[in-house]
Amino acid sequence: MRSQDTLTADGAPAPPSTAAVRHALGHFATGVTVVTSVTADGGPVGTTASAFSSLSLNPPLLLVCLDRASTTLAALRAHGAFAINVLSEDQQALAGNFARRGADAGWASVAHRRGPAGPPRIDGVLAVLDCRLDRCLDGGDHEIVVGRLQELELGEGDRSPLLHYRGVYHGLRAA
Repeated sequence: MRSQDTLTADGAPAPPSTAAVRHALGHFATGVTVVTSVTADGGPVGTTASAFSSLSLNPPLLLVCLDRASTTLAALRAHGAFAINVLSEDQQALAGNFARRGADAGWASVAHRRGPAGPPRIDGVLAVLDCRLDRCLDGGDHEIVVGRLQELELGEGDRSPLLHYRGVYHGLRAA
């Protein structure tokens, strides 16, 4: 079903609007992560990201897509390392905190410690994946960041992941 029936000057169907694309993609449930790195002066930086995936098992490569204007993207490019913190369903407040621009000042209230390469590991997450920057690829208004997995840490307990679906955070409930 098409969301619009407008045509371009040459008679071809017009591409969907940004709002229509965002709405349609919202129908795909994604996990929620906080990508962290450090600034040039060693300060922590982070942003919420749901565009995250495993790319390769051998070698172990992960990808995450970050807005080109992201301060976290600039920091991880300069530092060459980042961590992907996989959030649990009880960490919605963290997701909201790091989704805001300029949220870096909110680190004082976020329990964390430094990983081996420097990027913060947020306490209580389901998993932390420490990566060395492998490459960045053009992705339109985002960059596709490919990281080589260096180390991983699994959280304790049997908690459900935080999901984002149709613009709202959800938990995963076992049937």
